[in-house]
Amino acid sequence: MKKIIIYQIAIIFFIGIISCTSSKSNENDAVQKEENSTIIEVSAAQFKSEQMELQKIAPQQFSESVKTNGFIDVPPTDRAMVSAPMGGFVKISHLLIGEQVKKGQLLLTLENPDFIEIQQNYLELTEKLAYLKSEFERQKTLFNEKITSEKNFLKAESDYKSAVANSNGLAQKLRLMNINPVTVKTGKFTSTIPIYSPINGSVSQVNASVGKFMNASEVLVEIIDDKHKHIELVIFEKDVLKVKVGQKIRFKLPENSENSYNAEVHLIGKSIDEINRTVKVHGHLENEKQEFLVGMFVEAEIITNAVERLALPIEAFIEEDITFYILVLQEQKDNTYYFEKMPIQIGFKNENFVEVIDKLNVLKDKQILIKGVFTPIE
Repeated sequence: MKKIIIYQIAIIFFIGIISCTSSKSNENDAVQKEENSTIIEVSAAQFKSEQMELQKIAPQQFSESVKTNGFIDVPPTDRAMVSAPMGGFVKISHLLIGEQVKKGQLLLTLENPDFIEIQQNYLELTEKLAYLKSEFERQKTLFNEKITSEKNFLKAESDYKSAVANSNGLAQKLRLMNINPVTVKTGKFTSTIPIYSPINGSVSQVNASVGKFMNASEVLVEIIDDKHKHIELVIFEKDVLKVKVGQKIRFKLPENSENSYNAEVHLIGKSIDEINRTVKVHGHLENEKQEFLVGMFVEAEIITNAVERLALPIEAFIEEDITFYILVLQEQKDNTYYFEKMPIQIGFKNENFVEVIDKLNVLKDKQILIKGVFTPIE
């Protein structure tokens, strides 16, 4: 009976040992699996189908900038606000917005009976000049011979010179009205005046329509020559000292935010707007032939400082909670890629790249998955 009890105890003890050994073995397997949980396997077929790409960490340019906005514009010499020297009714106007015109091209004509009166006054004064000149010379001769008084001589001189001044003034007024004074001297009058384009360009605004009376102060047509476009930006007072002539400008059009364009700071305003506390910045475009429209709104950043840092494309990063990860290739064998999911600290960030600021020695010469990452950084 004692032997049976001893055997039972021995069996129970042996079973216990086996159970403990099995439990420890399972625990070690679990730990091993947990330690290997950062390894991600990707088959060669998956790597190809997902169009994954590998790349080493490399230096990239990061910049500090001043964000601003503005619009596309042209120099004042390339923008013409066409008006008439005198008011009149629009007689002829065939202009359409967007139409190309050349300097000296007829834009429209204005009609007004007052135009005839000016020409008539000029002709009458011109005819009278011959008599006044003759009388002045006669009085001058008589005065020199002590035959007439100085009073008569001075009056003749005053009348003649006054008439010459009035005649020259009317002649200049006729030229501003695009009427030839020589033609008026022949007695040919006109009730219409032509309005010509002062510059080459395209019509951007038409305020004149046939039959409408336009005052001398009103703009008939606006013409813009967009061969030399630039950007006009506005920066706040706090950023003025950061901006310098020659700094690069990157800008986008809100309507086409996928593309960015380049310019350069050319001029900086020397005074601050007292109401908005802003300063204007004039920038020259890198490519003036790009199809921008004058007046287009732009969102820009002026690059005030540039630094070079080791970085990876933004698509290479995985963001989980507040931690960032990258997938580092450990080995490739048997048509399988083995990646380690490695936590990483980031620094500078732009639209395309993110700076890596730790584990640089570990990542040196390592291949990193930059395309095909499952949950990339936002």
